[in-house]
Amino acid sequence: MIKIFNPLLLTSITPLLGLITLFFIPKHNVILCRKVALYTTCVTFLLSLVIWLQFDQNSTFFQFCKTFNWFISLNFYYTIGIDGISLFFILLTTFLLVLCVLISWESVIIHVKEYLISFLLLEFLLIQVFSVLDLFLFYFYFESVLIPMFLIIGIWGSRERKIRAAYQFFLYTLVGSLFMLLSLISIYFNVGTTDLQILFNYRFTENQQLLFWLAFFASFAIKIPMFPFHIWLPEAHAEAPTAGSVILAGVLLKMGGYGFLRFSIPMFPLATVYFTPLVFTLSLVATLYASLTTLRQVDLKKIIAYSSVAHMGFVTIGLFTLNVQGLEGSILLMLSHGLVSSALFLCVGILYDRYKTRIIKYYGGLVQVMPVFTIFFFFFSFSNIGFPGTSSFLGEFLVLIGAFQSNLFLTFFSSFSIILSAGYSIWLLNRISFGLLRLDYFKTFQDVSRREFFILLPLFFLILLMGISPNFFLNEIHFSVNNLLEQCSNF
Repeated sequence: MIKIFNPLLLTSITPLLGLITLFFIPKHNVILCRKVALYTTCVTFLLSLVIWLQFDQNSTFFQFCKTFNWFISLNFYYTIGIDGISLFFILLTTFLLVLCVLISWESVIIHVKEYLISFLLLEFLLIQVFSVLDLFLFYFYFESVLIPMFLIIGIWGSRERKIRAAYQFFLYTLVGSLFMLLSLISIYFNVGTTDLQILFNYRFTENQQLLFWLAFFASFAIKIPMFPFHIWLPEAHAEAPTAGSVILAGVLLKMGGYGFLRFSIPMFPLATVYFTPLVFTLSLVATLYASLTTLRQVDLKKIIAYSSVAHMGFVTIGLFTLNVQGLEGSILLMLSHGLVSSALFLCVGILYDRYKTRIIKYYGGLVQVMPVFTIFFFFFSFSNIGFPGTSSFLGEFLVLIGAFQSNLFLTFFSSFSIILSAGYSIWLLNRISFGLLRLDYFKTFQDVSRREFFILLPLFFLILLMGISPNFFLNEIHFSVNNLLEQCSNF
């Protein structure tokens, strides 16, 4: 199928080439640095679209595979490839990175070169996370993502607690992954390789599966994050710059869900079934607890951060239903959350850039002075609820269908989180957009600029497209999900 070039390989190395180019540009030439970063992310996104165009949706095998022989004596190969599950996570990454560069065009004014280098490095690492077909390489890139994100929060964060938030984010996620590293080493000595395609066909003993599953769970649950491992997330979001919050909510939280899909479920199916009640319990508590906690927040970013915990709890319910509807619904919901949460953080960033506060009591009546902003915020708020016709609706609906087949009690109580989601989303929309204009706090007002309008517009259309025509995305996902379930049934 790929005769001339491998678009996945080109997509992987393009951010690295842009990063190297930035190293040779003088730091005082800020305009050129921004242009190089923007062109690099745009080219990377276009190449990822080529992957989608050339993707064979009827194939159950990994596509665009490329293997490099690194340490043959140790049975170690650098292999990349994607299936329908990883395809859209790569597309989501490359799309949001373009927006991250545009968001920061005027708001970041110190250490601009280093800031852009951090984001290009982050893009390279994230693409590798979703495309490498080796357990050791996945772990390496999975943890390497922490470094640029730590710098983005700690250096370019918006408030005085940014250093504490950066360390909290780094240590929480790093410590959890140490258990995964120990399991990885044990797997290598047991099997003799960390090649994913070989591990899928290897039968681990029941005790091995239980231990390895718990070790992987510690790492992925913190990344999602699941209750009670979510403490680091609101603080990281509150202190991160707008672009940092966008990529953190849009892509980094999805690495945990992707890890469950790619590793825990197909490699340890017996342990997955054994621990499903545990996951359901934690997920149900997360959806209800996080939703109720969201209602009492006063910081705009923390409201969206806690709502992310609730939505990702819904995702993990879908993942562990272990049926087609639940799995496909959870993947759609992750993609939708990547778009909707990014859009909401962008809206909060627009307000913060103008008024330098995220405390909700200072806002009100913005529909009178910022009508275009209010239209966007209205649409994204209803998308966050899962309103019919938006991207989250079908994902939540499929998850509920999958949960109904698995556990009626779970379905009944998880449905309450949708009602609570409507409560905090409409409450937030009403407090910001309607009511009296707070002229005692702010005297001048400005609606969205042209740059901000063209950042929000593609998010608007993508959320609408996913809600109206989900088969546009499900066609590629379907065969990969069936293949995953078939692998589980073989054990």
